[in-house]
Amino acid sequence: MNPDKTSEAKPFFNTVFISDVHLGMKYSRATEAIKFLKSFHCKKLILNGDIVDGWALRSGGKWLPDHTNFIRAVLKKMAKNGTEVIYLRGNHDDILERFLPIDFGNLRIEDEYVHETPQGNYLVVHGDGFDSITTSLRWVAFLGAIGYSLFLRLNRIHNKWLHWRGKPYYSLSQEIKKRVKSAVNFLGGYEDQLCELARVRNCCGIICGHVHTAADKILDEDVHYLNSGDWVESLTAIVEKEPGKFEVVEYRDFMANPGWEKKETEKLAMPMMNQLETGIALAE
Repeated sequence: MNPDKTSEAKPFFNTVFISDVHLGMKYSRATEAIKFLKSFHCKKLILNGDIVDGWALRSGGKWLPDHTNFIRAVLKKMAKNGTEVIYLRGNHDDILERFLPIDFGNLRIEDEYVHETPQGNYLVVHGDGFDSITTSLRWVAFLGAIGYSLFLRLNRIHNKWLHWRGKPYYSLSQEIKKRVKSAVNFLGGYEDQLCELARVRNCCGIICGHVHTAADKILDEDVHYLNSGDWVESLTAIVEKEPGKFEVVEYRDFMANPGWEKKETEKLAMPMMNQLETGIALAE
């Protein structure tokens, strides 16, 4: 089955979290991100930082047509389906920090957000504030972003060679980034700080982006840590099927099942939408 095809009867989610699309960066997978956005309806969409990559644009990046189309897809969800959109600033789109908070009706731009569930509150932040490199050595982080772009270019050459030899795809750039991020986590106690902040804010969990590695695990036995990954390589997101029920999804697997748990999600959607909203959502 072609993973890019979607069903007319789209699944409905309470909330969807995506991060690190890096619009303005050459290697942003905006095309796939747009197809993902168009494949479902949701009550709330949380864009958890680094959606627009100001660092890339300042260092010679290029704004492509699909980068504009991604913004249009988000605006269409707001206008046609009444989706509430919450955009949290990241380190690559930190220019937004000068203007926070901003409220444009269905669109809110914030530094952080508290997501309420029946099990307790979840603090939603991009996560760069707990990265010792990003906060203390900004110039190193900026150079690292440039180096990551170079590794992505090298990755393409490397995988052409692997394909020629009949070997499977291997993401050299993602592996290097993961190892670097793991070192930062160890040196800066990244997850420990996330855990402590959740407790200080009386939250049972914390939802981040930033590290480009999707995650769903329990920290220190009582704090639920979720990470939405990225739309450069891993192509992952978090969906909340019903309040407090989260799942990390990967683009190709998700799109391969266009009626993704359709019966279950439609049952859940009905109590949460009035008749007008239901008619709009199912008409597209």
